[in-house]
Amino acid sequence: MARPGLLLLLLALRPLQPSPLPRPDTTEGKVTIVGLILSALERATLFLEERLPGVNLDGVVGFRVLEAQLRGVQEEWAADPRLRPLSLRTRRLADKLAALLRRSVFYLELSDPRYLREFLPSLQPGFWKLPCTWTHTNTSLVYPVLEPEDSFSEESSDACLVQLLGTGNSSQPCRIPDFCRTLMTQPNCSGYRLSHQLLFFLWARMQGCTEGLFHQSQHYISVFCANMMELNRRAEAIGYAYPTRDLFMENSALAFCPQDKAGCS
Repeated sequence: MARPGLLLLLLALRPLQPSPLPRPDTTEGKVTIVGLILSALERATLFLEERLPGVNLDGVVGFRVLEAQLRGVQEEWAADPRLRPLSLRTRRLADKLAALLRRSVFYLELSDPRYLREFLPSLQPGFWKLPCTWTHTNTSLVYPVLEPEDSFSEESSDACLVQLLGTGNSSQPCRIPDFCRTLMTQPNCSGYRLSHQLLFFLWARMQGCTEGLFHQSQHYISVFCANMMELNRRAEAIGYAYPTRDLFMENSALAFCPQDKAGCS
């Protein structure tokens, strides 16, 4: 399961260069900035619609996360008369995405039915939940040294996510083998191994896993978020030079970094 949301960011973000924008702490500035973001996301949705038969499951998961984010802000903006036009525009975009995502399952069933079966829970409406509260990362959690980067096995990460979801052979949700426990909690990691460690605990939270290792989910999320943001800070300091851009995008897409739990009642 690689880079959920990365395709979206690549399509939606402008080049990583400073640009004059109004201040977001005023209503006028917020409306302008949100309008630019929605325009970019509408283009990303058009991309999905035009290429729907060929979009892989990772991309579809990213768009499902986007739909959840749109639903959350749409409800918040609906209460503010000044933002109500943006709320209506956001709802239309979320509804269009939902319809496209339902259609995408047909094509995924044709292209890779086993992969679809294993990760189908992550495509269901309601699986992805926005955090109620957000927090600043804690710089004291940044690793003093990093392990040398080795070849990252996406297959191993996928196997652990399948165990987590309980969609593998003879497995139950939230029960993970020692191999996954070691892989997903190893300290001093960087690069894609680090981002997949955070991905694992975010999925555990969405799945509702709370027992055993997952009693410590918030601790691991805080540690991984702090280190991912430190890597992003370093990428920014060198002007997003290649090859840091791809990892910067992935870290930004994954870093939900909630304070306590995802989903508001």
